[in-house]
Amino acid sequence: MVTFQLTVDCADPARMVAFWGPALGYVPRPAPDGFATWNDYYLSVGVSAGELDLDDDDGGCDRLMDPAGEGPMIWFQPVPEGKQVKNRLHLDLYPGGGRSVPREERMPAILALLDAVLAAGAQVVRRSPEDDEQAADGSWYRTLTDPEGNEFCIS
Repeated sequence: MVTFQLTVDCADPARMVAFWGPALGYVPRPAPDGFATWNDYYLSVGVSAGELDLDDDDGGCDRLMDPAGEGPMIWFQPVPEGKQVKNRLHLDLYPGGGRSVPREERMPAILALLDAVLAAGAQVVRRSPEDDEQAADGSWYRTLTDPEGNEFCIS
């Protein structure tokens, strides 16, 4: 097995940590041993102060981790350019357990996460089915964008 980290290019890592942490049930990843903050670590490896948000209350935390240690770590890498085109990779979130769980059991968790991400700045870009009824094949999903325009689905 190969371990990996998911890296997301973005403009505002702190905003992405604040959005995606609750959406995924992840927590901010602590700075490496020996460093009080991520900014302290970055300065120690040669990142210039001008590249960091030293006034950030979270010490420059730009990473998330699964508190159970099962999912991949996520790094929100600041880049100067904005998102230009549709993602070639996106996340599908299954808060209710997926289609193997009866719809009436999974929908409360789906709708709770949908409400939470919308309140945190997500936007719906596609609904399937178009109304809130179940499609003939039992599917129900929403395609959304996070605060920086990255697509993801909730189903």
